Amino acid sequence: MSKAASLHSTPVFSLKEILTGETMLKRVLMVLTCIWMTVVVILPVGTLLVKSVTNDLGQFVGFANYIEYFSSPSLSGSIGNSIRVAVYTTLISVFLGFCFAYALTRTCMPGKSIFKGIAMMPLFAPTLLNGIVLIYLFGRKGLVTNGFFGLIPGLEIPLYGAVGIIIAEVMYTFPQAMLILTIALSITDARLYEAARSMGAGPWRIFFTITLPSIKYGLLSAGFVCFILAFTDFGAPKVVGGNFNILATDIYKQVIGQQNFVMGAVVSVILLIPTVIAFIIDRMVQGKQAAMIAAKSVPLTPKPNRKADFAGLLFCSVIIGLILFFYSTALFASLVKVWPYNLDLGVWHYRFTGTGGGGYTAFFNSIRMSFYSAVIGTVITFASAYLIEKIRIMKPVRQTAYFLSILPLALPGLVIGLSYIFFFNAKGWTVLGIMIPNPFNFIYATMGILVLSNIVHFYTVSFLSATTALKQLDIEFEQVSDSMGIPFYKTFFRVTVPVCLPAVLEIAGYYFVNSMATVSAVIFLYSADLPLASVAIANMDDAGDIAPACALSVLVVATNIIIRLVFFLITSKLRRRSLAWIQK
Repeated sequence: MSKAASLHSTPVFSLKEILTGETMLKRVLMVLTCIWMTVVVILPVGTLLVKSVTNDLGQFVGFANYIEYFSSPSLSGSIGNSIRVAVYTTLISVFLGFCFAYALTRTCMPGKSIFKGIAMMPLFAPTLLNGIVLIYLFGRKGLVTNGFFGLIPGLEIPLYGAVGIIIAEVMYTFPQAMLILTIALSITDARLYEAARSMGAGPWRIFFTITLPSIKYGLLSAGFVCFILAFTDFGAPKVVGGNFNILATDIYKQVIGQQNFVMGAVVSVILLIPTVIAFIIDRMVQGKQAAMIAAKSVPLTPKPNRKADFAGLLFCSVIIGLILFFYSTALFASLVKVWPYNLDLGVWHYRFTGTGGGGYTAFFNSIRMSFYSAVIGTVITFASAYLIEKIRIMKPVRQTAYFLSILPLALPGLVIGLSYIFFFNAKGWTVLGIMIPNPFNFIYATMGILVLSNIVHFYTVSFLSATTALKQLDIEFEQVSDSMGIPFYKTFFRVTVPVCLPAVLEIAGYYFVNSMATVSAVIFLYSADLPLASVAIANMDDAGDIAPACALSVLVVATNIIIRLVFFLITSKLRRRSLAWIQK
């Protein structure tokens, strides 16, 4: 081949074509995705790490702050307390979640969808409410403590401390474990069970040799998720922790109580380390779990078994009964005039007169914040997932963007909130004697920073949901569009979004519900002009206004349930339409 022919066969693009071409646009968007995640995750956490090794004057002091922390028994003891609470919570939640999930997937008991729906109710409530309800149940004037107003013998437990925190955290983490283990038990290969039965294996032998080994990665994943949630939760320990210190409440006391931001940064880093380790192990476990799913696997369909079906129905009924009783107590307590002396029912506490926190102003601010978080968060999350999953260019940048996208899952809400104070509140930074202004300072103490913290806090789960939905969409759509010269963004809006609309709405609902209920990510960031419902609940609890705090919590739960039902009805209809479109 001649040199001229060789040159002719090699495509040559002008600078103008490169700068204005579609490929350049894809590259720019991919890089912007990395920059966006770097600004909202890496830089704030990096600022937090720097703050933990400086003093109040911003001077570098090395590990002096950490040495001071560990030299104080009252503070360093919080590490052991946090680990102990998280371990006990994990063991109980995983056991209960496994039994519940087993009943849902391996029995023919009736009402499975109803049981599963009610079991998810704790996800809609601020964890502060769990602690408040425990006070109404097991406090000195509690319903159970006094035997339902003297009708039966009472039961007293050491509520304020480890016991109360563990009960509240089990209520919080049980739905998470149940959902993970339900998925794990649903994908078991039925051929293994048929082979075991043909070889004469009994039910218990099958359970220990097939069922448990086949879901071991699901069990480990559920365990790590429950551990992280219980280890980092702030709401319930604040209400029923008493003098039993844990790391999450230590951060709050250092920052809010003593205005000691440096020591708050130290505790945040200590809280972050076990969480990151658990997160890394969990990601490794999930990777192995995905590799265990064979292409020829046959789904297991449970067969009717009177004893097993009755046992499953009985167990699930007990769990659901406890959950309904728990939150019915919250509703009842919010309507009682003066607990337990005047049991007249009314809406006195829903007026929020004479209480701090903001009342209905805080409630509607939370709805507005959650709406913004849902809309903006969904757009950013789905667009980022599309770029990473479907745009097959710049592999190192794509891998970096994916890593940055799953990293927020390892960040506790309190750590996000405190790191955002250090990063976004700074007017600028001095580097080599040069003052560099902070271009992001304008969003501090605004609704914008509250929305941003929620988006980052709940980003990873939404991102993984979007990625899963996009993987189900054949890559040929993009390939055909490229071959026909159709811009990728037209394919995105005309094909990808309509087909994935159920998943998009699921993500929006997830953002809204969690933004309404969260307290840890926003308690350091709200301003006096922007009170929030979850923070108002915490402030009411501090002031001793337990009944109004309970009433506001009930409003949050009711709002989340209504929103979740609306999204469920819409997404169910859209899924049927999408399925019909795919089958055509």
